[in-house]
Amino acid sequence: MKKYPQQLSRGHNNVVIAVSPTEVGKIFTPDSRVEISVEAENMKYANKINNLVVKFMRIDISEDDQILVMERLKLFDFRQFELEVREKMFNTFQEKLKELHKKGFVHRDLRRPASYGGDAYDNIIQSEEGFRLIDVGISAVRERAGDKLFEQYVKAELKVLEDFREYLLSR
Repeated sequence: MKKYPQQLSRGHNNVVIAVSPTEVGKIFTPDSRVEISVEAENMKYANKINNLVVKFMRIDISEDDQILVMERLKLFDFRQFELEVREKMFNTFQEKLKELHKKGFVHRDLRRPASYGGDAYDNIIQSEEGFRLIDVGISAVRERAGDKLFEQYVKAELKVLEDFREYLLSR
């Protein structure tokens, strides 16, 4: 597998690189399940609602790659915070997620499929601003998915949200 200069992480279908002190870039692998433009549109849609989803910056095109550029988050480990603080952070996260749902956006990937490896909730990042969501490639927008399918996605996501709450507070 190709290694990139300034590589930060590697996901199942992409590589994340440092672009600058304030930006990261996501490079999609050829077998990616999502188009870069779809993820960019999903990100922009969510960004208009609130700041829960990492901020979209632009798409850069080089000779070899298309790069989805987004804000670079300063990460924290939630285990450094007391239980009461984690509960407050979770409540804020839950409110913002439900606001996204009400406005027609569902993330759909809060918990990684077990077959992908890595941390179960590695799309939920603890930043200085609280919990943030990354990797919105398989997210759904109500107007594109239709009401019935969208509501099924929301119901499933709320179940995963409760599992995340238990995970967060049991650590």
